Amino acid sequence: MTSPLPSSPAASVLDLASAPVVPVVVVEDAADAVPLARALVAGGLAAIEVTLRTPAALDAIREISGAVPEAVVGAGTVITPEQVTACGAAGARFLVSPGWTDALLTAMRASGLPFLPGVSTTSEVVALLERGVREMKFFPAQAAGGTAYLRSLAGPLPQARFCPTGGIGPDNALDYLTLPNVGCVGGSWMVPADAVAARDWARIEGLARTASYLRAEGGTCR
Repeated sequence: MTSPLPSSPAASVLDLASAPVVPVVVVEDAADAVPLARALVAGGLAAIEVTLRTPAALDAIREISGAVPEAVVGAGTVITPEQVTACGAAGARFLVSPGWTDALLTAMRASGLPFLPGVSTTSEVVALLERGVREMKFFPAQAAGGTAYLRSLAGPLPQARFCPTGGIGPDNALDYLTLPNVGCVGGSWMVPADAVAARDWARIEGLARTASYLRAEGGTCR
């Protein structure tokens, strides 16, 4: 990721190790955004990726940015330059894409926000390295080869670091975090849809707290 927790407003690189687990959040109702973010922050997960999969996403980012300053809210599923602009205007502090093009990469760089372009093949990784990008989203992680694939990239491409998302949960997150080229993982297991629908913020806080203990040196997210 070019850093869920940016070191400065102008930073273009994400410090993957600063947030071992990044919640990937789908918000259907913007009214849920603030209590959801507060539950995640209370549970120890301050870097929050709100995906642009619903009409409420930009409003959710705006609400969290204004009302939960301790959260580092970013935008996920960013696929167009226009979305880059809209996310920045809404208060997003980092950008995540499932894939990338030169136009999208240019827009993300021009935004001044930290960004994490998505890859799923070796050629895409090499192309980003040519363009000076070393931190990337690996998506869809499980479907694209999982830990075995990432482990095989560590030898020839040790300079590339990844935030895998897609198919990651409490049973395999630690397997990814023990890899030398993985700085963090993204997932939604701490924000299950039924808990969000029921507005069970206490349950979400508890799941986040458990996930926040996950560390490459031997934590658990069970």
